[in-house]
Amino acid sequence: MRLWQWIVLVVVAAGAGAGLYMLTPVSGPARDLTLVGDAARGEYLIRLGGCITCHTDPKNETAQLAGGAGLPTPFGTFYPPNITSSKTAGIGTWTLAQFSKAISDGEGPQGHLYPAFPYDSYTLMSDQEIADLHAALMAFPANDTPSKAHEVGFPFNIRLAMAGWKHLFFKPQRFVADASQSDQWNRGKYIVFGPGHCVTCHSPRNPLGGVEAGKELSGNLAGGPGGKAPSIRKADLEAHQYTVDALVQTLTDSFTPGFDNLGGAMGEVIEDETSHWTDADKRAVAVYLLSGVI
Repeated sequence: MRLWQWIVLVVVAAGAGAGLYMLTPVSGPARDLTLVGDAARGEYLIRLGGCITCHTDPKNETAQLAGGAGLPTPFGTFYPPNITSSKTAGIGTWTLAQFSKAISDGEGPQGHLYPAFPYDSYTLMSDQEIADLHAALMAFPANDTPSKAHEVGFPFNIRLAMAGWKHLFFKPQRFVADASQSDQWNRGKYIVFGPGHCVTCHSPRNPLGGVEAGKELSGNLAGGPGGKAPSIRKADLEAHQYTVDALVQTLTDSFTPGFDNLGGAMGEVIEDETSHWTDADKRAVAVYLLSGVI
C-alpha cells in the first residue's frame, strides 16, 4: 500500500474507534441495591428533588406525578413522564436496579434518557436515598394517565446519540464533601448540585446542551428546561439585597427583599418544592450560595 492509503486507513480506523467509544455505556460507581428503602424519607426526597414540580401538569394538579407540562428547549419539547406506581402508564414495574440506573446513569428501560431529566445532578445522591425515593414512588397512588411523547426532531430523537453526549458532558459520581467547609455548607452544595438541581436551570448551556464549565449558577438567560433563570451567585444575589435570612424567606414564601413575588417557573418550584423543605435545608442552600465558593 502507498503512504496515502495507509494514512487514510489509519484515519478511518481512528474515527471508527472513536465512534464506537462514544456509543459505549457511561456508568458510575456501583450502587448497593440490597438497601431497604424508607418511603417516609423518600416522600421528603420527592419534594427535595422537585419531582412534583416537573412531573405534574399545573393545569391538572390533582394528578400529581402523572406527567408534567412540556419543557421547551432548542432541541425540541420534552414532556416529563408519569412516574406514579401505575404498572401500565407509570414506573410501577421498575425494580430498584432499573430505577437506580435511570437516576444514576441516565439510562431507563427504553434506553438513554435525555438530560432534560437532570440525572447529571441526581447521580450525586446516596445509595440509601435512591432506595428511599424508589420506595416512596412505589407507594405513591397509581395514575394511569399515559405519558406524552417528546416532540423532538431528527437527529435528537435518536436516543443512542445520548451516549455520545454523556461522554462529553456527564460524569456519574457521588457527592464528596469538602473537608475544609462546614457540614451546613456541604449540605447546601449537595442540594444545589444534587437533588435540588439548581445548577440545571441556573447555568448557561453550550450549543450541545451541556452546562458551560466554570459558569455554573451564573444564570441562563437563553432559557433551558426550566425557562430563563437568573444568576444565583453571591455577587448577583447581594446586588438584589439578599442575605441568608432573606433567601430563606424567598424559598419559603416567594417574596423577595424588594417585596416582589416570584411567579412563573420559580414560583412553581417554591410552591411545590422549596417551601416544603426543612428550615435547615433552606438555610444550608442560602449559606452555600452566599458563601461565594462554587
